[in-house]
Amino acid sequence: MSASFELSAELRDGTGTGAARRGRKDGTVPAILYGVGSEPIKLTVNHNALAKNLENEAFYSHILTLNYAGKQERVVLKELQRHPFRPRIVHMDLQRVTDVTRIRMNVPLHFINAEKAPGVKITGGLVTHLLTSVEVICQAKDLPEYLEVDLGELQAGHPLHLSAIKMPAGVKVAALLQGKARDLPVAAITIPRAAIEEETAAAAVATPEAGAAAPAAGGEKK
Repeated sequence: MSASFELSAELRDGTGTGAARRGRKDGTVPAILYGVGSEPIKLTVNHNALAKNLENEAFYSHILTLNYAGKQERVVLKELQRHPFRPRIVHMDLQRVTDVTRIRMNVPLHFINAEKAPGVKITGGLVTHLLTSVEVICQAKDLPEYLEVDLGELQAGHPLHLSAIKMPAGVKVAALLQGKARDLPVAAITIPRAAIEEETAAAAVATPEAGAAAPAAGGEKK
């Protein structure tokens, strides 16, 4: 992994909606830490520091270093709750991990070589991203920052599916473990309607209408 993230937290006193509301007024976010057979711990995290980290896509799919009460633990971000209309984070869940902890995480997709795809380069199509992330299952030590989706061979009208993504060792796509029916399309190339209409019009001009009289061979007899 190319990036590393540290998150500082404090132990949280009090429970319930009132305590959480007071914490948010003080500029903190209530959080819960659980996993690896230990009791859940209630924490608070500075809202602005968390929001800054969340601006980085990699923060969502990394092993994070959590510092609290003189301890340091490795964690992943499992759930984040945002206010429905205000730019605020209202709660977060963190899961403890070790290298061999088996986890399910959403990992972002990075699309490459779209400009080389025959459906774009030759046919003039447009790429549509049908998925932007995918849930994977792996040990924490194998968690990828992102997955590359190579569109270099993609033809118009032939979607690229989950099974076509090259996966790192030890990493599985959760949906594919449920069978072929879950092999969802990830990206596709479509031809713009204007281009289709133009091609249809050109074909109509080049092809005589059915039943049209063809000129007699040798010209008109007198």
